[in-house]
Amino acid sequence: MHTWKFFRTGGLDQVTLESGADLLNLENLDQKLWVALSCPVKGLELDEATLKLIDSDGDGRIRVPELIAAIKWASLRLKDTGVLLRGTDGLALADINEATPEGKIALASARQVLVNLGKKDSAVITVADTNNTAAIFAASPLNGDGVIPPEASEDAAVQALIKDIIACTGGTADRTGSVGVTAAQVDAFFADLAAYAAWIENSALKDIAVLGEATDAAVTALKAVRAKVEDYFGRCRLAAFDKRAAAALNRSESEYLAIAAKDLKITADEVSGFPLAAVEGGRALPLLDGVNPAWAAALATLHKTVVTPLLGAAKTSLTEADWAALNAKLAPYETWLGSKAGSTVEKLGLARIKEILAGKGLDALAALVAKDKALEPEFKAISDVDRLAHYHRDLRALLHNFVNFADFYSQDRWAMFQAGTLYLDSRSTELCIRVDAANPLAAMSKAYIAYCACTRPGGKTMNIAACFTQGDSDYLFVGRHGVFYDRAGNDWDAVITSIVDNPISIRQAFWSPYKKFIRMIEEQVAKRAAAAEAASNAKLAGAADAAANADKAKPAEPPKKVDVGAVAAIGVAITGAISALTLILGYVFQLKAWQYPLVLVGLMLVISTPSMVIAWLKLRQRTLGPILEGNGWAVNGRVMINIPFGTKLTDLAVLPAGSKRSLEDPYEDKEAARRRRLIWLFLVVLVAAAGYIRWDHNQRGHYFWQEPPPAEAPAAPAPATAPVAEPAK
Repeated sequence: MHTWKFFRTGGLDQVTLESGADLLNLENLDQKLWVALSCPVKGLELDEATLKLIDSDGDGRIRVPELIAAIKWASLRLKDTGVLLRGTDGLALADINEATPEGKIALASARQVLVNLGKKDSAVITVADTNNTAAIFAASPLNGDGVIPPEASEDAAVQALIKDIIACTGGTADRTGSVGVTAAQVDAFFADLAAYAAWIENSALKDIAVLGEATDAAVTALKAVRAKVEDYFGRCRLAAFDKRAAAALNRSESEYLAIAAKDLKITADEVSGFPLAAVEGGRALPLLDGVNPAWAAALATLHKTVVTPLLGAAKTSLTEADWAALNAKLAPYETWLGSKAGSTVEKLGLARIKEILAGKGLDALAALVAKDKALEPEFKAISDVDRLAHYHRDLRALLHNFVNFADFYSQDRWAMFQAGTLYLDSRSTELCIRVDAANPLAAMSKAYIAYCACTRPGGKTMNIAACFTQGDSDYLFVGRHGVFYDRAGNDWDAVITSIVDNPISIRQAFWSPYKKFIRMIEEQVAKRAAAAEAASNAKLAGAADAAANADKAKPAEPPKKVDVGAVAAIGVAITGAISALTLILGYVFQLKAWQYPLVLVGLMLVISTPSMVIAWLKLRQRTLGPILEGNGWAVNGRVMINIPFGTKLTDLAVLPAGSKRSLEDPYEDKEAARRRRLIWLFLVVLVAAAGYIRWDHNQRGHYFWQEPPPAEAPAAPAPATAPVAEPAK
């Protein structure tokens, strides 16, 4: 049984990864204790090449079994699997395990890579070294990738043959970028050679090529006009059947008028869809005169290459029977053309094709393919060295952002899902995550999220979700601009596109009711002002209308009677308000001076406590999981963002230590400053007056606006009583 260590950060117990034993036993750790169960390959601040190496099934996501398989793969080639936790670029050759077959091959390949790069004395191999495939494989044109470039052979004839194959098949790029051929392309090329040679040497060709070498051009000319000629004769047959159809079979006058209104081109493409010639019942097709301008050149070619050799130059028109006869004579050759095989090699010419087939090029290429195949294990090991170098550099970061979120809660590291820093509204936030678009699930995080569209010169775009965890949201709104700096230091123009509104801080929640009240007053004042302006405009319009229609003015209406009941109700309301105000002032003035601040604080707490409690509850529930899950993660634990941690993720603007600040503002609003001073003076006088009234009340026993209580009469002295005589004994 492996003994695990856990650390608690952000209210979450997370497993500690300190040694190779921890990594090798991850397959035995209950997956309920993993912070994440899957993550995307794209959109993370980690080399995508490394993530693709781990993503064995290529589905674009990394899951627990794939991560465990990557650790096991590396453990077979390393003396201590714990070196994967270093997270540095540069794998020491001394850390590769020679005792295992996999490690022995990897070490030999690593040394070969360094030799090819001119670093044979180096004791460390980096990702940059293993990525330099052009330099690694440049020493040998055969590198086990199955591609044979021309330089793989010293025989000029074989090199020429490989170039011919590339010209016909397109070739394939090898690991160094050179273009060569694969075994499959070689086989397909020679198969096409044989098929084309057999087709071209058909013994019956001389019987079907009625025009000799010109037969090919004749068939091409015939095929170019076949559809239009058959359309013409079909229309003529229909016109012969019913003369009334002739007008409809020829284009209408309106269509010609539409074309005539344009500037016609020499090719007359506008009429290419019209019949070849005027349609009449039983009419022959003219070839040179009176034909559709769009098809004149094609018909002239038909006359020159087909009609003249077969029917004579004097034949300037074709009947339907002539047309059928021409097609019948050229049909065998056309059928033979349709059965052409190996057309990809036709460009080489029959002479070159026969030369290749008669030579020994196929055997030479087969030998090169076999030689390259024998080198495959050796060069595959170089790919394994590249994988091992990537794992040594990046696996630590992946583990600490997957098994646990140590990097996210670290003081000096960034999580791999943190894309950079957004500067906006005198704040900077480091919790910025790349996203495809706003996600409804993110609202469950209880965090204040501003989705921003980021752009750079050149058309580059990116969307981020920026979480603000300190300050307030008064000046965060859609359309607000900021600057985003990615992890590489590039600056992007950022603009807020949507917002997920949640409390940011307790301070914001405390002042929120008062700000809402002020906004309500501002809105009401604006509405009243707008209503007053509308009423004023209406009065002006009425006055103008009255002046314009003075002669038509109606007699003034008698004044309306005053509603006595309404006046009485208003009086009762005013009296009640005065009585309530007097009662409140009576209680207020009975307080002692030191009690006034307490009353004010208590009143503010009564107003602000509900919003503060709601904000406190939401801030306690603030978590990162729903935000990441909207980007393709499967977060297993509750990755909390409490208030102290939130202050680390978002920084407010603070003057540097030791700064000197001048309070003299040359553009200060003097009148507003004077009003503020008067308001403060009024408040001080008001407090002093309240204190004086309270003191005077204590001295007099009543307020100065009240009648003094009547003086009490002095009590009458008690009457003297005579002594009681004692009874006689």
